[in-house]
Amino acid sequence: MNTVKTGMLLAALTALFGVVGYLLGGASGMMIALGLAVVTNAFAYWNSDRLALAAHHAVEVDERSAPELFAMVRELARRAGLPMPKVYLIDNPQPNAFATGRNPENAAVAATTGILQTLSRDELAGVMAHELAHIKNRDTLTMTVSATIAGAISSIAQFGLFFGGRGSDRPSPVAAILTAIIAPLAAMIIQMAISRSREYEADRIGAEISGTPLALASALAKIAGGVAHIPNADAESHPATAPLFIINPLSGHGMDNLFSTHPATENRIAALQSLAQAMGATAPGAFSGAPSAGPWNATSRRGPWG
Repeated sequence: MNTVKTGMLLAALTALFGVVGYLLGGASGMMIALGLAVVTNAFAYWNSDRLALAAHHAVEVDERSAPELFAMVRELARRAGLPMPKVYLIDNPQPNAFATGRNPENAAVAATTGILQTLSRDELAGVMAHELAHIKNRDTLTMTVSATIAGAISSIAQFGLFFGGRGSDRPSPVAAILTAIIAPLAAMIIQMAISRSREYEADRIGAEISGTPLALASALAKIAGGVAHIPNADAESHPATAPLFIINPLSGHGMDNLFSTHPATENRIAALQSLAQAMGATAPGAFSGAPSAGPWNATSRRGPWG
């Protein structure tokens, strides 16, 4: 089913590419845009994960540079029946995390330094398990490719505003302006159609992997609070990557919840609380793959930035 959804998403975004090209350059513009869409699709399939990591200046870590985080991800991957993904740290004070990669054999999880400083060990395990759930469900291909294509649509719409078409193919100024506004919005809506439903599923599977649904619920509340107070300049510069994160990293000023890339955090927390009751959990339990629960200690936070 995920493969079908991925195909539908890419088809919709490709069609949007063609529509933008037609509006900005007529029939010739549509053909150029569709050709560009094919190239972008192929490029995104193989390189979208690297682009997402590079956009957020992520640095790969290992057992020596981030031993406890690396060991935690390795244990969670074992529980999930997944190959060990690459592990990255992002030097950013906003607490957040995301997963990327075209398949489980070529996957990566990334966490900000802010999330290591904000969450307890159980909470962090819940977040990393959530990201591994995206990898297990092969959501990462959909989200990273759609982020790349949505970004390309925004770029071509902005470019066409100033350089679109010639002669009779050149759009009116009003049409060009509307396209530059509506095209990125349409791409975002297509992304949201997939992203929202998949977050609930990743929460559920992540809670089952970590065994601590209430710890994940607590983590979501803390991350949402951190996002509300700590801006993420890299995310604001690359808004198409927002659906990758466990909580929308964008400030969202003036944006209604209808246009959020993620479900309402309170709804996700309520779903996890119901899952905890079904699992017989009444309080966050210790993650057995690491030392006992509690604040993430100074050693755990140490990484490429000291």
